[in-house]
Amino acid sequence: MTFDKDFGELAFHLGRLATPGVILLRPRLRSPDYLVRFAQAVLAQGHTWEGHFAVAEEGRLRIVPLPTP
Repeated sequence: MTFDKDFGELAFHLGRLATPGVILLRPRLRSPDYLVRFAQAVLAQGHTWEGHFAVAEEGRLRIVPLPTP
C-alpha cells in the first residue's frame, strides 16, 4: 500500500515485477483517522491483490494485472 504514484510508474508502466501487488491509495482527505478508515475499507473489499495494481479513490477502485515474469 502506498500514496506514492511512482510505484505505478515502476510496477506497471515500466514493466517492473511486483508479484505481491500494489495498492495506490488516493484519498481526498489526509487526517490520520480518515486514512486508517479508508485503507481498511479498501482492504475489506476482498479482492485478490496479488499480481495486480490497484488505484483506490473514494467511490472508485481500478484493478489491473501487473506484468508477469
